[in-house]
Amino acid sequence: MTQEEDLGTVYHRIRRWAHARDIVDQSTTVQQLAKLVEECGELASALVRHRTVDAKDAIGDMVVVLTIIAEQLGHAVEDCVEAAYQEIKDRQGRMVDGVWIKQADL
Repeated sequence: MTQEEDLGTVYHRIRRWAHARDIVDQSTTVQQLAKLVEECGELASALVRHRTVDAKDAIGDMVVVLTIIAEQLGHAVEDCVEAAYQEIKDRQGRMVDGVWIKQADL
C-alpha cells in the first residue's frame, strides 16, 4: 500500500474507531473543540521545547479530533481539506516576519 492510499484509508479507520467508542454520538462538537484546544496546547509545548516526537504525536491527535468534528457535522475531513486547498492553491501573498500573509490582507 502506498502512503497516498494509506492516507485515504486512515480517516476511514479514525471514523470507525470513533463510532465504535460512541465518541461521535455521545460527545458534542464543543466538547471535541475543547479536546482540540488541549491537543493544540500540547503541540505548543512540544514546539517550544523542540520535542519533535511529541509534536508529531500532538499533530496526529489534532487530526483525529478534527476528523471526529467533521464527522459530527456531517462532513468528511478529506473534503474539508480539499476545499481548503482549492481556496488557497492560487493564492498570492508574501512572508512577513515568518508568517504567510495573503495578498488581500497586505
